[in-house]
Order: sequence, then structure tokens, then C-alpha cells
Amino acid sequence: MSEKQSKAFVVFSGGQDSTTCLFWAKQRFQEVEAVTFNYGQRHKLELECAASIAAELGIKHHVLDMSLLGQLAPNALTRSDMAIEQGDNGLPTTFVDGRNMLFLTFAAVLAKQHGARHLVTGVCETDFSGYPDCRDVFIKSLNVTLNLAMDYPFVVETPLMWLNKAETWALADELGALDYVREKTLTCYNGVQADGCGECPACELRRRGLEQYLAAKAGGSGV
Repeated sequence: MSEKQSKAFVVFSGGQDSTTCLFWAKQRFQEVEAVTFNYGQRHKLELECAASIAAELGIKHHVLDMSLLGQLAPNALTRSDMAIEQGDNGLPTTFVDGRNMLFLTFAAVLAKQHGARHLVTGVCETDFSGYPDCRDVFIKSLNVTLNLAMDYPFVVETPLMWLNKAETWALADELGALDYVREKTLTCYNGVQADGCGECPACELRRRGLEQYLAAKAGGSGV
């Protein structure tokens, strides 16, 4: 079966990376659905943003309750009384142990029920803030585990794995979605849509990548 004849589920937060992956999947697969996780994140706007984008793009959208994540691993993404900073363990306080493993596992269970074998996620080892569950070796390991656990031929797709943020913006532009991604997505840890607050680590990474891409594009050198 060719990819254009197959179906993909995109793990979707409504942020820059997952929205770029959504456009990538729409171009590559015949049928695309999105799955978003409500894990008690500080900013409910993230869920509204994801639902709005999915509706605008005509994508069937699933929202799964993962509120137990905040009970398992308190973190700055779910706790307003925790600062977003570098933790004592060398990782940002936004890191949640096992989050991508849980999200991809639940996405796989749902995808199988809907006859999809491709799972698309925006994890990236190039600009990954040290998160261990964004590494390629983890994704490949989990892919094997999912296939064995469910006796089903999943393929975990990671179109951003080896791209830096400037290259991710370049991909969005190549997909005809640069302005859409810039204006409609929510990446900011402080819950500000589009270009964000400009101060949190997510906004700084996003802005720096965009500036690098636009400068390279203006100079005709690419990224």
C-alpha cells in the first residue's frame, strides 16, 4: 500500500512543530486524523488552538483525557506554582517523564482502532532541550515495542527529527504553510498565540529559528 493510499494519525498540540507535521501528513497521506492530549496543561488555549486548526483544515480531531500525567509527574507545564527554568537534573522543568512514550502509546491504540498504521510526531533531536524522549533511538525503540505489543505494523514518522528550528520554518514554507503556522499556532509556555510572549524558552527558540530562516531566504542562501 502506498502512503497516498494509507492513513496517518498526527500527535497534535496546535504548536509550530505539530502543525507543520499536520501539513506534511496532509500532503503525504490520503487520510489524516489528529489526536490531542488534555493533560491538565496550564493554558487551555492550547486545546482550543488545536481544535480550531483541525477544524479549519478539515481534519478529524480526537481529544484524549491524560490528566493523570500531572499526578504522576508534577511539572511546570501543569503547575502554575512551578517556574519554567533549568532543573537540578539538568533538564528544563517543562520536561515530563515518559510523556512522549505515553502519548505515542495511546495514539497507537486509537490509531489501530481506526485502521491507521502511520503515527506522525514532531519530536526533534536537533533542538530538543535535552529531552530524552525526543531522541531518534527512543522513537525507533518504541516503534518496535508498539508493533510487538499490538501485533500491528505501525510506522512512527518523525519529519522534524534532524531539522533545527530554521529548517522547520523552511519546511512549513515549502508546504505553503509558513504564514499559517506563524499566525495560528501556539508554542509559547505562557499561553500567547502566534509570535508568543517573546521571553520564554519556547518563544526564544521559535523566534531565533524564524529570523534565521527569513534572513537566509532574503539572502537567497536557503538554510
